[in-house]
Amino acid sequence: MTKDSAEVLAEWIRQARKIVFFGGAGTSTESGIPDFRSAGGLYDSGQDEFPYPPEDMLSREFFYGETEMFYRFYRSRMVYPQAEPNPMHRLLADLENSGKLNAVITQNIDGLHQKAGSRNVLEVHGSVLRNACTSCGETYDLHAVMGAAAIPVCRKCGGVLKPDVVLYGEMLDSAVLEASVQAIEEADLMIVGGTSLTVQPAASLVGMFTGGHLALLNRTPTPYDSHADLLVTESMGAVAERVRKLLEYI
Repeated sequence: MTKDSAEVLAEWIRQARKIVFFGGAGTSTESGIPDFRSAGGLYDSGQDEFPYPPEDMLSREFFYGETEMFYRFYRSRMVYPQAEPNPMHRLLADLENSGKLNAVITQNIDGLHQKAGSRNVLEVHGSVLRNACTSCGETYDLHAVMGAAAIPVCRKCGGVLKPDVVLYGEMLDSAVLEASVQAIEEADLMIVGGTSLTVQPAASLVGMFTGGHLALLNRTPTPYDSHADLLVTESMGAVAERVRKLLEYI
């Protein structure tokens, strides 16, 4: 009898010593957070409320030049404080707790991996949960930028607060990238989920994997499909839930 995708993945997880997960927006869509490029995603949604493309409004130049509009867009389209982890987030937390998974590398900024219980989370694009004053560097949580003020400011010096997310025109954190490369090079199983693998340089990290098995879970084709040992296009949440049951993590 041919094994289904969940059975194959569960078997590889049992055999693995060091697992690394690399994920994108599709990891959180089943938590109610839209992705970027699919139908109905952020870049596909109507822009009647905003006269600029999302790529422009999420740029460093726009943040400093049109701060009030940046925050209107950011609060309405980029932040989902009520979202809860889904089965994939919970599976990864289980795997880390069991000593199997070394790191979660994520392009997401929603903090759901930590909310599910993961500890070693490498956020290549930052997080909405962290914010800092552009003048004095004082740090703030998400609540500080979600208040009534059109432009959130520092309570100490009055400087403008900026989310700790990587905007267009900004560099990725070199320490996070180095830690990601190390985790990938040490892994014998890499699970890639919910990413089109088109955003560079983060997507190029997948090409650094030389371990035993590469499992790729994404609804649409990616440039790395031919490199995958297991290609899954069905619901990530459904697959993760079945894997959790097969591994008896429930």
